[in-house]
Amino acid sequence: MPYTTGWAIRPVVVWGASPCCGYHSGMTASASLDFERYDRVRPIRWLGDRLELLDQRKLPFDVAYVTCNDSDAVATAIRDLVVRGAPAIGIAAAWGAVLAGRALGNRVASGAEALVEMQPALDRLQAARPTAVNLAWALRRMLGVLHGAGEDWPQRLEAEALAIATEDLAANRRMGEAGAALIETGSCVLTHCNTGSLATAGFGTALGVIRAGIANGRIARVYAGETRPWLQGARLTVWELQQDGIAATLIADSAAAHLMATGQVQWVIVGADCICANGDTANKIGTYQLAIAARHHGVKVMVVAPSSTVDMSAASGAQIEIELRDPAELLGVAGVRHVADGVSAWNPVFDVTPANLIDAIVTERGVIEAPNRAKMEFVFGPMSSA
Repeated sequence: MPYTTGWAIRPVVVWGASPCCGYHSGMTASASLDFERYDRVRPIRWLGDRLELLDQRKLPFDVAYVTCNDSDAVATAIRDLVVRGAPAIGIAAAWGAVLAGRALGNRVASGAEALVEMQPALDRLQAARPTAVNLAWALRRMLGVLHGAGEDWPQRLEAEALAIATEDLAANRRMGEAGAALIETGSCVLTHCNTGSLATAGFGTALGVIRAGIANGRIARVYAGETRPWLQGARLTVWELQQDGIAATLIADSAAAHLMATGQVQWVIVGADCICANGDTANKIGTYQLAIAARHHGVKVMVVAPSSTVDMSAASGAQIEIELRDPAELLGVAGVRHVADGVSAWNPVFDVTPANLIDAIVTERGVIEAPNRAKMEFVFGPMSSA
């Protein structure tokens, strides 16, 4: 289904006559929600000749930016988790491509020539984090600008990076209101990892839904899992919500099922790093077990991500490359080891939640309830082979 502009946010109505019953149209953001009040953090700053990235490894006690003067510095920042969250990774990579182009100076006269010389740098950006689909998607957009561009290729490259960031913020605001419309007033929600302004151009994906739900009175309480081993929930999510005046209760990851059993949670709301053609979703490790526990306890699961996270060339989650990081990340916290010498560890960063455990996928194109391949193809087009 081609993307259509001009939709307005409103209480969602199922297209019962469509072959994809359970799809709700995406929409333009409402003017009634005070977005600025609930969205004050920005992790990515383009300064015209360099990129500054909020160092998320140091939060919440040290708010410091890392300056990237070239594309390799951006690739390193992505790999080392200075910047994280699939949309933010894609935006950072786009600016990394701009820096790669700037390094060429005036030596090339066309986009095609620039592409040849930039390819090694773009490959290094691509390899920085293999699971996040947004990274590859953003770099494909930047490559598309170079093809056929003339002498104005540097300006067009920079304009495209800015467009990627601008579109992400607008999409997050649309998703926030569309997702919040699914939640009954007075509900309590649980989120995992960090999916807010820190992980995007602003407002956030899953946290965008939570922000909108708080703003319109639908969400009464927010719980956040700590998210081992990097503690994104403990270090980032509750801090980010605090900046916006939103109270959140931190829980240990292992307390989630018990919390659900007490009846205190009605929705689990998470982001995604890859959504497959059948609706299977890769997200931060621990999401799968939350979905299993949620199904057992009658709690609903919502996945919130921009359409750039959807990979219609991946038939199912079995085709997703799961990133394995250094086992040492599990052996200590903040550089302090707490595990005995000689102990080994296994450190997958993501897991895959099957589509049949997901109640709704929310993108800027709309809401897909009970996702399956037919519904995904109705919204995103036929499954592709590449």
